Amino acid sequence: MWESLYSKNGLAAINIALELLAIETGHKIPTVTYFCETLGLGRGTVQGAIKLLEMVGAIQLETRGHLGTFLLNKDVSVLLDISGTGPLVGAMPLPYSKKYEGLATGIVDGFNCLNKRISLAYMRGASNRLEALKTRRYDFAIVSRLAAEEGIKPHIGLEIVKSFGLGSYVSEHKIFLADPSKVKIESGMRVGIDRSSPDQTNITLLECENLNVQLVDMNYMQLFQMLKENQIDAAVWNIDEVRSVETFNAVEFQSEIAKNLTKKTSEATIVIDTSRSDVKKQISLLNTEIVLNAQKMVETGERYPQY
Repeated sequence: MWESLYSKNGLAAINIALELLAIETGHKIPTVTYFCETLGLGRGTVQGAIKLLEMVGAIQLETRGHLGTFLLNKDVSVLLDISGTGPLVGAMPLPYSKKYEGLATGIVDGFNCLNKRISLAYMRGASNRLEALKTRRYDFAIVSRLAAEEGIKPHIGLEIVKSFGLGSYVSEHKIFLADPSKVKIESGMRVGIDRSSPDQTNITLLECENLNVQLVDMNYMQLFQMLKENQIDAAVWNIDEVRSVETFNAVEFQSEIAKNLTKKTSEATIVIDTSRSDVKKQISLLNTEIVLNAQKMVETGERYPQY
């Protein structure tokens, strides 16, 4: 039966399977005329392709007269196999916190529920992840809403296709100070900045506006070591890294604009190349609730991270 996919009807079924991936069970499917026009095929070929998809168990249809044909059931894994869409590869932040471990676990869980395997790569810096996405090293990238909106400007052709809500990327950003007696960033301080992170860079620059500080370029993985060794006096970072909260003085922002901006830095989004319609259709199937439930369970210790 699978050998029939190499026939003319089978080649048409590959394209139709891709279309049906984006249609929810219980909804009406496009007409035969629509497929003929969009795929440049004859009616007999389209009808044969749809029948083939039913024969291999990819879909179950119901015809309702003048109302059209409806998708009663579909096997996503079979449709993905037929459409030729292999495992997706995504890039996300280094999983140094429970928040990120939970997010990675949730993403994997969500795709597992679709019978779809994915691979995750871990890369420091949202700017680096978006650059890799644009060059097609990855199929999707996970960044904050702020980083996504900032990154889309120079990288024309990228778009946000999934958002997970406030608190899904980081819990909160604060200012970490080497001197426990200090309560804010002051003129004369050396302030760490990681320019590969749009979130950290934007918030840092806003908080330091009108202050005479020395900006010290660094890798955020070195941030707390540099604070400990007094190589810098202050740095903006999130509170999800437990060792940072327990070791250093963390204070609130003085800048109201910086405070408001942190809302966008707390939300996780998935960004793709707009031209990748196949990727967009697969990610559109990802259940946000499944992702967030897994993330919460990892954060609370109810389950071990699996990614």
